[in-house]
Amino acid sequence: MSMNNDTPDLFDEPVSADIAAPPPPAVPPAPTFEGAMGDGTALPLAAYAERAYLAYAMSVVRARALPQVEDGLKPVQRRILHAMNEMRLAASAKHVKSARVVGDVIGKYHPHGDTSVYDAMVRVAQDFTLRYPLVDGQGNFGSRDGDGAAAMRYTECRLTPFAELLLSEIDRGTVDFTANYDGSMTEPQLMPARLPVVLLNGASGIAVGMATEIPPHNLREVAEAARLLIKKPEAVLEEVLAVLPGPDFPGGGQLISTPADIRDAYANGRGSLRMRARWRIEELARGQWRVIVYELPHGVSVAQVLSEIEGLTNPQPRTGKKDVSQEQKNLKALVLGVLDSVRDESSDQQAVRIMLEPKSSRLAQDEFMAVLLAHTSLESSVSVNLTMVGRDGRPQQKNLLTILHEWIAFRFATVERRTRHRLAEVLRRVHILEGRMTVFLKIDEVIRCIRESDEPKPDLIARFGLTEIQAEDILEIRLRQLARLEGIRIEKELGDLRTEHGQLTKLLDSRHEMTKLIQKEISEDAKRFGDERRTLMEAVTPISQGEIAVPDEPVTVIISKNGWVRSRQGHGIDPAGITYKTGDFPWMVAETRTVWPLIVIDSNGRSYSVKVSDLPGGRGDGAPLNTMIDFQEGGKLALALTAAPESKYLVAGSAGYGFVASVADMIARNKAGKAFLALDKGEKPLPPAPLAGDTVAVLTQSARLLLFPLAELKEMAKGKGLMLIDLAKNDEVVGVAVSGGHALLVSGSGRGGKLVQQSLDVRSQASFRGTRARRGQEIPFKLKPVGLGLAGGQ
Repeated sequence: MSMNNDTPDLFDEPVSADIAAPPPPAVPPAPTFEGAMGDGTALPLAAYAERAYLAYAMSVVRARALPQVEDGLKPVQRRILHAMNEMRLAASAKHVKSARVVGDVIGKYHPHGDTSVYDAMVRVAQDFTLRYPLVDGQGNFGSRDGDGAAAMRYTECRLTPFAELLLSEIDRGTVDFTANYDGSMTEPQLMPARLPVVLLNGASGIAVGMATEIPPHNLREVAEAARLLIKKPEAVLEEVLAVLPGPDFPGGGQLISTPADIRDAYANGRGSLRMRARWRIEELARGQWRVIVYELPHGVSVAQVLSEIEGLTNPQPRTGKKDVSQEQKNLKALVLGVLDSVRDESSDQQAVRIMLEPKSSRLAQDEFMAVLLAHTSLESSVSVNLTMVGRDGRPQQKNLLTILHEWIAFRFATVERRTRHRLAEVLRRVHILEGRMTVFLKIDEVIRCIRESDEPKPDLIARFGLTEIQAEDILEIRLRQLARLEGIRIEKELGDLRTEHGQLTKLLDSRHEMTKLIQKEISEDAKRFGDERRTLMEAVTPISQGEIAVPDEPVTVIISKNGWVRSRQGHGIDPAGITYKTGDFPWMVAETRTVWPLIVIDSNGRSYSVKVSDLPGGRGDGAPLNTMIDFQEGGKLALALTAAPESKYLVAGSAGYGFVASVADMIARNKAGKAFLALDKGEKPLPPAPLAGDTVAVLTQSARLLLFPLAELKEMAKGKGLMLIDLAKNDEVVGVAVSGGHALLVSGSGRGGKLVQQSLDVRSQASFRGTRARRGQEIPFKLKPVGLGLAGGQ
């Protein structure tokens, strides 16, 4: 085999055993990011990603999503107001195009997309979003029905009078200014808010890992709460809530949460409040009436309510389904049974007006509204999450007292800075006027000195004992200010300034005086900008869907051996007249009501629930039960019952443990059910026994019976319970009952396996009485027990 001469022959040299094995392949180094530190150094990619993500998260939290506790503004809102203030767009100015303002904000302070800036400006201009709008918009700025604002080239804007509370002191040294994004100019870090705007207008935002939902409040109430805490810093929350009882939303509505729920939300900084629409009844001719809804819960629109009513009266199949569910059919029948028509009559004169006409004037008005409240947003929840950036620069969920205390501390600091700034201006002006007064008395010498000197400034300083600032002012003075009356004016102004100097010094030296001033300013602002409360606060019981879902009617539930379930209207149905599928048999026929639940307990002790009103009706075969519930962990249908939610039962397992529970405790929130009766391996659940008395009867497979007082058992929502009877090895409980002077009915197999029943009257029960967890006594019947009940079918 010939090889290329340029290729070395690998077999020219013998292989030596001393030659080391080739080194293992090197593990690739962890990826790094060059220049991650900005100085040419490298960081592992994981560390860099973590650092970059945290930096991004803090940027979103502090520079985008959360308001400041001091002025209640987010950075983009603050920049919009500052730009409009710099453009002299006060409330008395003429409106200008919104595009002009947006351009100024983008070019000078906020280098982001124009859409984000315009959307922020639109929000602070909407009187249905903010309790006290900051921008006075002219043109289409959207509607509460979700309509967007017109393009910024069509709308115009200026500041509202309320914006003065944020901007009136901005040029008085009250806040720090920082360089803008390119360092060409400065912008305020905060606005010198004269009232806690973070509570007045609230805020809504989603950051990274946190969110905020601060409801708006009434200005007069917030001002009074601030004055209370300034006067009495140790005041507790109850005292503050006496003057600030709760939120005040721009659209009005009724707050129906209890004072305790409102207090908890303010105390914890988080909670959920319940709101309801407000309506009135309009009486018509011949006893007819209709409902006019004129205020809606916060965040709910007329279009939303109409859409929900349309969805109830004309339901559509849910995703993945071919037909509407039985629940949708029930709701449709319920709503159409009370509602005849609905109409939107909202206009420019009345922002919200929904007309609701009942099916019949004989309907109870409260019941009519209860149906609509339960199934539409006419009653809804409003979340409270008082998360904001505090004075320490850290985002935190704060309670109401903390928010007010932090703003009060900021207000004191702001007024002190404003006072010191004004004091410096007064001292400078006094200094200049004293120089003028000095030369005014020697005006001829001053003129001669200026005319004859090549460098008049140093000569004035040397000859008249002036400072450099005073000499500069003298040289720039106008001839008209040399008139005789000018001296009188100087003396008057000096007197006023010295008086003001004394007042400012006293203000800085006395906390009491500064407190009085701040209290006075808060009262003046409340009088000028305050208005009446819009949201009615009246606690009522919320309407739940379960209470109004269906009319209360008698029905009969039918479950077959193979697990098919259905309902028939009415009671007293002959079981012999009920037909089943071929090969199927009856398993349970129970009389119940449409407002009661159907409880199913599987072989593992897990409970499931189905609304009786949701069961298929008519004379068909019904539907498989496993399409309505999802049996878990191999569980199979074991027991079923239906009764009023407040009904109580003795629940037990074949191992001899049990407890008392209500039907409400057995109701599950979803199709997967919930853990209810704890069972050991191989143990079976026993049919629950209704509480028909005060004595518990327990029967075992070995024919032992024990009776003991019901008071010895616990009432529990779930679990294993207490020992009912002391079982022998390989024995088990076959039935339980709760009697109250009833004969007991023992079921079992007799000779030849035939099912027989024997009755044990009240007098014969005396020998079986004892205490819980005893062994019991043998029954005097020759049969193998399989069940226990009460005589008479109870």
